[in-house]
Amino acid sequence: MEKPTTSSTCQQVPNLLSSFVDTFVDFSVSGGLFLPNYQNTPHSNTPASHRNDENTPGKFKTRYPSPPSRLVAIGDLHGDLEKSKQALRLAELINDSGDWTGGSTTVVQVGDVLDRGGDEIKILYFLERLRRQAVKSGGEVITMIGNHETLNVERDFRYMSESGCEEFRVWAEWYRVGQVMKSLCEGLENPKNIFKGIPSSFPEIDNDNEAVVQGFRARIAALQPNGPISARFLSKNATVLVVGDSVFVHGGLKPEHVYYGLEKINEDVRDWLNGLGENYTVKKFLRYADAVVWMRDFSEDSTKKCDCSALELLLSTIPGARRMIMGHTIQENGISEACENRAIRIDVGMSKGCGDGFPEVLEISENSGLKVLTSNPLYRDKYLRSERKGGLGLLIPEQGPKQVEVKA
Repeated sequence: MEKPTTSSTCQQVPNLLSSFVDTFVDFSVSGGLFLPNYQNTPHSNTPASHRNDENTPGKFKTRYPSPPSRLVAIGDLHGDLEKSKQALRLAELINDSGDWTGGSTTVVQVGDVLDRGGDEIKILYFLERLRRQAVKSGGEVITMIGNHETLNVERDFRYMSESGCEEFRVWAEWYRVGQVMKSLCEGLENPKNIFKGIPSSFPEIDNDNEAVVQGFRARIAALQPNGPISARFLSKNATVLVVGDSVFVHGGLKPEHVYYGLEKINEDVRDWLNGLGENYTVKKFLRYADAVVWMRDFSEDSTKKCDCSALELLLSTIPGARRMIMGHTIQENGISEACENRAIRIDVGMSKGCGDGFPEVLEISENSGLKVLTSNPLYRDKYLRSERKGGLGLLIPEQGPKQVEVKA
């Protein structure tokens, strides 16, 4: 009996080989994580309309009309995996091994995973792993776009840390290994050269440092529109989100954003990240001081700077909206509110690269209303201006300990 040739054998198992190589590379660059293939076998308690299947672009939701029994919101993470895990543990969403324990909880992370730290890629993988695990338990992990994601996609690396540059350089080495492995099999299409067209020197960095140059090139390749990281991870992120009566956005919203269409904004940003070119949203709503990922109208750390009438008008344009939850602007005394809880600001500058503040998360539940879960030993349980019976005041002193001194 004639033995099959190497080529014919490969042709029988190209998808299996490709999947093995991808898993090998993922494990190597993520800090030793396996991404479970749960997305195609979702938990029976999770309605199909509430799921985001990574293999079916375009089915991502902007609005979740029915509020979950428990909703947890997490602010900017900025490349600090350990602080990210601390925040998740505060809400009892993960165990000591980093596995999902949140049950049917819905989690929203409001963007800015990138920049200022050295665990950017690891956090992206970690959140993706949690997303898949949560679905299995009837929960959901929703990630969002922040201004630091858009900056990096547009090759603006001014906030990149040295360790972040090195992480991308190492990622690129493993990515190339995977490409070489795939190219050895004639049954697989030759991998695309993601570094094609990327310069080999740059005026803004030390070109005599080969590691920095390669890290810079790797970051461009990974995060450019339709790059391996931007398309795989960032394109899944929402730019604007409505969950029950809460509106989530990294920076803020204005009536013109709502009139253009929240779903359309999400679709436009996703198309851009997937390499389909610039569009109205990218040109008008992502790049300026009043952009959805940049504006600070409702998030400055002082109630005097929040125009409550403008916020109330804005919320009235979104059916059922009661509050806006934002990141982007560091709250020096922890998660804060303004305008009788209509504006909630959850960026506490927790990353070591951005102030090293105490991790805090916002919990919204049927039983306790709005609650801040904090690692700050001065106040363990904080309630925002109360929506509960009996009415608890804001338990956060206006002049508390100053945690951070850096603005994002």
